[in-house]
Amino acid sequence: MNKTLKVLLASVITVSASAAIASDNWENSSGLNWKNSDGTLCWRDSNWTPATAAKGCDGALAPKAAASGVSQSKITLQADTLYDFNKSDLKPEGKATLDKIARDLSKIKLEVIIAVGNTDSVGTDAYNMALGQRRAQSVKTYLVSKGVDGSRIYTESKGKSNPVASNATAEGRAKNRRTDIEVVGTAAK
Repeated sequence: MNKTLKVLLASVITVSASAAIASDNWENSSGLNWKNSDGTLCWRDSNWTPATAAKGCDGALAPKAAASGVSQSKITLQADTLYDFNKSDLKPEGKATLDKIARDLSKIKLEVIIAVGNTDSVGTDAYNMALGQRRAQSVKTYLVSKGVDGSRIYTESKGKSNPVASNATAEGRAKNRRTDIEVVGTAAK
């Protein structure tokens, strides 16, 4: 094998390996997290959440000593259960789902809940980002009314940037109007 082919093959392997180890905090070519000028804040990509933050970065969940009892689950709540089209007010079916989640939280020592509001592609980017945030906030407000510590609930919006189905059909758009809820905690003792 000639030298050029070996170098090309090595760079493809390196790129493939680094793509397989994706991080939600930006990293330099040495694998170190990019930080601001005083070294206190890490740069984040659009998929960042406290649960996926790089160790040692701001907002990252601190590891607990009882790591063997860590419980993490991700729940997707569809908008046809939670919301009417173009609304962020919870419907009764959505409240019933959140009631069950609030009851289940008593079985764990809660670390964080991440509520991410999503929308279909109808409307502008700015409008959908705001609608997604209102949907995530409605979930937080409801859970707080059920006794969940509001400081443990992180909300964000992905707007229309994170579809799970095609926006070409009404059925696909309905699947994209949702709130994803990620619950992280340890087993209650």
